[in-house]
Amino acid sequence: MSDGTLVLGTRRYSSWSLRGWLIVRLAELDVTEEVIRLAGGITPEIAAATPNGLVPYLEHDGNRVWESLAIGEYCAELAPALWPADLRARTHARVLSAEMHAGFRPLRLAMPMNLGRNHPLAGGIAPDVQADIDRLDQLWSTTRAKYGAGGPFLFGPAFTVADAMFAPVVARFISYGVRLGAASSAYRDAVLAHPLMVEWYEAATLEPADWQLDRYESVA
Repeated sequence: MSDGTLVLGTRRYSSWSLRGWLIVRLAELDVTEEVIRLAGGITPEIAAATPNGLVPYLEHDGNRVWESLAIGEYCAELAPALWPADLRARTHARVLSAEMHAGFRPLRLAMPMNLGRNHPLAGGIAPDVQADIDRLDQLWSTTRAKYGAGGPFLFGPAFTVADAMFAPVVARFISYGVRLGAASSAYRDAVLAHPLMVEWYEAATLEPADWQLDRYESVA
């Protein structure tokens, strides 16, 4: 019997579910996964399953946690290696995670996560979206240069909460053919090749075809 439940949305589209799922799996929590079809906005099914009507949502050992970043902090209480051990690195990882959690709205709106997509935006990249891309490229490359020695991820060999927070952006950049600098491209490829990312992508391909939504599939 598991120690709780992790409620997720459609894997093909749900960037926040991907973040929460990665963190829970990295923490090796024994939970049952419940995947609910997204249909745009708060649906009765999700409202009935989560306190805030959003995914992901974690119930574990009597604790109830929603919001991906809060799930990250909870899991790090149980698995401290989810944050870097060094205080400066750990502080920077938290700052990056918070910026990702709160920011990059133009990118989110213009390039919704769709793991089945593989072509650029037909109309090109708007200036505000390019500014988000440039900011991410700069964050990834400078963090790798300062803290990434010894491994392919932002803070070296360990895949941390910060990497999980950026994982859906990696997926977006692949789906929309976004060009990055050499350091960020190498980081993107390392995240994409992580076994948990491979597992998530494979699970997404097994979702029913009628779970696909025109609002995401019709983005030109």
